Amino acid sequence: MVLVQTGSSMPEPLYKGWIDAYHKEAASTQVRYMPVGSAESARNILAGSGDLGGGDAPIPETQLHAANKSVLELPAVLIGIVAIYELPGIKGELKLTGPVLADIFLGRIKTWNDSALTRLNPDMNLPALPIRVFHRTDGKGSNYILSDYLCKVSPEFLAIAGRSESPKWPAGQSFQRSQELVNQLHSTPGAIGYTELNLAVNSGVRMASIKNAAGEFVKPSSQSIAAAASAGGGKKNEDFRVSLTNAPGKESYPISSFTWLYVPAVAPDPERGRAVAAYLKWVYTSGQKIAQEQGYATLPADVLAKVAAKASTVH
Repeated sequence: MVLVQTGSSMPEPLYKGWIDAYHKEAASTQVRYMPVGSAESARNILAGSGDLGGGDAPIPETQLHAANKSVLELPAVLIGIVAIYELPGIKGELKLTGPVLADIFLGRIKTWNDSALTRLNPDMNLPALPIRVFHRTDGKGSNYILSDYLCKVSPEFLAIAGRSESPKWPAGQSFQRSQELVNQLHSTPGAIGYTELNLAVNSGVRMASIKNAAGEFVKPSSQSIAAAASAGGGKKNEDFRVSLTNAPGKESYPISSFTWLYVPAVAPDPERGRAVAAYLKWVYTSGQKIAQEQGYATLPADVLAKVAAKASTVH
């Protein structure tokens, strides 16, 4: 049997690793993954196309109600969106606050030696170089996570760009895929953009520390992302549609999120439903170990138990 999964391009390396490992254990089941983006994956699942989907944003309530279909949104792992930049020859680690990052993406801070940046980074010799803003195209989960954070810390960003998989970016160049953005950033002095932590690490790009809700500048890491999930642990909804951005706690990285699997509660074909349920059972056991080995922050134990229990109801 071949299961069809659509989803975000950000966790694609992890999902493909899961798929290969699962097929070795369950040879009769193959999973085909197509990275179409969070928004399109949600539309596919609500329209009855594909066996499971995935994305980096909760499915909008309006879409869920309009579809009148029971879809489970199950956290898969934790991810962090990191601000990446290219400043050749400039030593030091860039520090940013949420409002300053918002003003960069709003096109208000136009050069690297702007006073808003030099005040935060007195030890960096920031150049009089134009800032080149890079962002993702519409319908991307990374847009949602970043905009969700920026809307919490910047009323101006909320009013102008908004919280969405398709923010109204007033400035910058857009990219369809994360890897395209990273590749172009590498060769563009003065560029700033964003991507998922593991892709940034594997690509060797420089990452900024972000000031969190406790006033600490925190580097993105699997540990600081896990800290954000733990700090917000008491208020998780049973449907797992919870925002982890700007979480409390001194060690919390502020642009953290779940990435979700979108799964029909009842499959049209019972045999396919059983195959999906078996795959999910594996994801929340062996799959979590593989994710941890690949450097992802895995689900906190209390969340994992609840998600696994919910996943077991798929049929």
